[in-house]
Amino acid sequence: MKVTVDQEKCCGAGTCVLLAPDVFDQRDEDGIVVLLDETPPAELEDVVREAASVCPGVAISVTG
Repeated sequence: MKVTVDQEKCCGAGTCVLLAPDVFDQRDEDGIVVLLDETPPAELEDVVREAASVCPGVAISVTG
């Protein structure tokens, strides 16, 4: 699995951080997503896919 984020699409909702804090963080100044791990371990796959599916800005892409 490979994760990418589009910071231009991010609205700073933070749901991804709540679901997968080992993979996503937010910039302090504006709340925009920061990708911490573009290839997270298999045990996080379900929660990362959930974070992508609930992202209101459709800023998270998961492949593989």
